[in-house]
Amino acid sequence: MTSMPVAGLRPGSGADRAELVVRNARIHTGDPRRPAASALTVRGGRIGVVGDDRDVAPHIGPDTRVVDAQGRRVVPGLNDSHCHVVRGGLHFVLELRWDGVPSLAVGLRMLREQAARTPAGQWVRVVGGWSVETVAERRMPTPAELTEAAPDTPVVVTHLYQSAVLNRAALRAAGITRETSDPAGGQIVRGHDGEPTGMLIATPAAGLLYATIAKAPVLDPALQKASTAHFLRELNRFGLTSLVDGAGGFQDFPSGYTAVTELAAAGELTVRIAYHLFPQTLGQEVEDLRRWATLVKPGDGDEWLRFNGAGENLVWAATDFENFAQPRPELASYEAQLEAAVRVLLENGWGFRLHATYDETIRRDLAVFEKLAAEGLFPGPGRWLFDHAETVSPESLDRIAALGGSIGVQHRLAYQGETFARRYGSAAAATAPPLGAMFERGLSVAAGTDATRVSTYNPWVALHWLVSGRTAGGLRTRSAEHCVSREAALEMYTAAGARVTGEQDVKGRLSPGFLADLVILTEDYFAVAEDDIPLIEAAVTVVGGRIVHAVGEFEGLAAPAPPVEPGWSPIAHFGGYQAAARRVGDGVRQTEALGQAAADSEQQRQWTARRTGGGRADVRLSDPCFE
Repeated sequence: MTSMPVAGLRPGSGADRAELVVRNARIHTGDPRRPAASALTVRGGRIGVVGDDRDVAPHIGPDTRVVDAQGRRVVPGLNDSHCHVVRGGLHFVLELRWDGVPSLAVGLRMLREQAARTPAGQWVRVVGGWSVETVAERRMPTPAELTEAAPDTPVVVTHLYQSAVLNRAALRAAGITRETSDPAGGQIVRGHDGEPTGMLIATPAAGLLYATIAKAPVLDPALQKASTAHFLRELNRFGLTSLVDGAGGFQDFPSGYTAVTELAAAGELTVRIAYHLFPQTLGQEVEDLRRWATLVKPGDGDEWLRFNGAGENLVWAATDFENFAQPRPELASYEAQLEAAVRVLLENGWGFRLHATYDETIRRDLAVFEKLAAEGLFPGPGRWLFDHAETVSPESLDRIAALGGSIGVQHRLAYQGETFARRYGSAAAATAPPLGAMFERGLSVAAGTDATRVSTYNPWVALHWLVSGRTAGGLRTRSAEHCVSREAALEMYTAAGARVTGEQDVKGRLSPGFLADLVILTEDYFAVAEDDIPLIEAAVTVVGGRIVHAVGEFEGLAAPAPPVEPGWSPIAHFGGYQAAARRVGDGVRQTEALGQAAADSEQQRQWTARRTGGGRADVRLSDPCFE
């Protein structure tokens, strides 16, 4: 099927023929001058006419593709303002995604099945997208459970920025032995005999976790490119048409960007990407930034792939770790290094984004910026923002506003909200992050996920968190004054994201002349029950006027995706996000999941019986460190 029927519309005779027309829709344009419409046209990758059937009819020709939205909600394409797609895409097809998995029992069943098809030498890796609050059992898997599920295949399961669990085969493959020393900021948990148990703890740095993952095999360059393309299509599934890549550790420039660069050169990107550069070598950060400033400048590229500035780290010493299971880190002096880095950026017209979890760090960073502002260098021509800012204070927000900065927030507390509340109390959790205070000061606040190593890449889970203030486990932590309306949350995921890259005049609204990036939703975001927001997906995703995703009654409108390679890939068999038909925190569905977990626990019971000599199976299966 190449188009939907257009009963009652007669083709026009004008020369301005549209390439695509979407009609019979409930369009939320995001444009306050015309907030609603029922039809629009696309020509040359841009929005043409926005109105109703009579407005678009003159622009329909014999070659116009007309999509009847059948009364569905249409919104501007979503823009994740902080995602790690460049790095994540390189490994996407190698990962077993537990995003959306309702119970640990289901996840372990998937793991066992995947281990059976994984060839020798390869690992099974579960990296991000879930937490103990998203599964019915409310706990992590144990090393013994991973070993039972996969005796000979290395398995690693990470949990937020807090910890990782390895089976025995993974300990061997990673070379972790009783002689292996604990790295700075990390702990290898050891048994009474001194042997590693399989638990790795971030205390508070996650370097140990990710250095361990980095020991797993990687794809060759051709498959990395294909893996990235599949990840972008997965993002299209949820209506994402743009994102801002926050760079990250183990993301070298330019080698780490080859996959997205080649996809862009071939015209095969299905999501627009603006990327940042992140110094990788401790002690060499300023030199790297100075060298890069001679090679690229913000705005280099095009509407599909463009350079946006530095960050989210500028100097390693200024990094405060977002591990809420551990106390806030006390950072040594870093101000001189940060000042040198920011000075290079400002003198070269670069914008930047800066990772800062705690207000204590933000205050120190602002003092550096204000010193440079006194010299007339700050804020400079580039856009800059703080990322995360869970505990930013009203006073710091005033200072950010005075310096022309903005904020990027991510739904990390949807996965760590319970942990945060236990450590800092319910009063602190009620204002984490203080969205209401940000908007009171007129700050631009863009939303994102920080996927893939902690939160899921599904933007509708993040939108639910913004609106409800509740975690993925159902606990309401943020107070009503720091929640936002559905309209405001969507704006944070569209127009505000465009402002991060300076594209607010061409992206984020469905208005004439804007990029033709739009989504036909499976459910009406503005009408569904609040708890059903995470269940929304895209029925049709259009990027630059090209249909890149289409399902259900629209199936066939998008070109089919190539097969996932390698054939044993977890994505080839399970897909990405597991669209379990349950609401966030829904008690009934959690009960159903617990019932399923109990019904599926025979293998676990047998393992426990073996461990206890066939006696009572009431031993603790969870590590007390994680309760």
